[in-house]
Amino acid sequence: MLAMAAGFCVERGADPVACAEPLLGGTYRDLLDASEFARRWTATGTAEEKLPDPDEKIIDDALLARLGGDVYEATRLAMAWCSVEEWQPPALAVLCRSAEVRRRHASSILPACRDLAALERHDLKCLAYALAVLDDEPLVVLHRPTRTGFEIRIGGIGDNFQLHTLLAHVLVGGGHVPGTEPSAESVRLARDPKPAQGRTRTIATGAFELLAPDGERIWNEGLPDDIPVVHGRRLLVLDEPTYQRSWNADRFFPHLPGTAELTRVLTADETRSWFARTSPASNAIRRPS
Repeated sequence: MLAMAAGFCVERGADPVACAEPLLGGTYRDLLDASEFARRWTATGTAEEKLPDPDEKIIDDALLARLGGDVYEATRLAMAWCSVEEWQPPALAVLCRSAEVRRRHASSILPACRDLAALERHDLKCLAYALAVLDDEPLVVLHRPTRTGFEIRIGGIGDNFQLHTLLAHVLVGGGHVPGTEPSAESVRLARDPKPAQGRTRTIATGAFELLAPDGERIWNEGLPDDIPVVHGRRLLVLDEPTYQRSWNADRFFPHLPGTAELTRVLTADETRSWFARTSPASNAIRRPS
């Protein structure tokens, strides 16, 4: 409850950096405790037994005895299992309002969040996405149809729908590669520093196929953090879209504007060198089906 109150204060203008340590410290502790609850539950049950629903009604003397240890510790683990999702709103309040907060705290908390989410008993998608946001991140982008390459610095992007729009704005809108430029409104929604106000009906249309260096598709529903690192840089290959895609242009995190800045166009030699680090699958000519 105190965390919720502090998160509300941040939403009303309190300093997210000052509030981040206790809020995210509590989030991290409960993520670890919830995972420990799952470990102990699984260790004392059968292979067919499913983990319980995260509902405080499950907490009784039999459950605490099953978890082992002293009663206080067992109760703490059970409460974490049942209430960990309640940390998500205050954690998002600080994570979505400060790149400094994300830089200090996100990388240490993200593995614990993903480990617990993998058990599929808690909805932690928003928290995991916020913890995985990249800031001031250099990205090497290869455009396969034109055999050109670019270095783009990205930050604050909540998902690959937003990344897709901003890449099209920078590369197509900037006249560097052919294609259909995204609408001004879809670009505004992706990067406007002002928080988004409600949902819109603005539609963005895909300009590319996003591919990993090995030729596997990078899904729009995924994250920039999904883009593999090759020789110290995240490496993304763009190809012609295999079919027309469109999506609602509202960004995943209303309070988090995305940025994508073209820092330089790679030389022909640099581009060839980066293409040599991709697999034949991502170099092959891909035709729309």
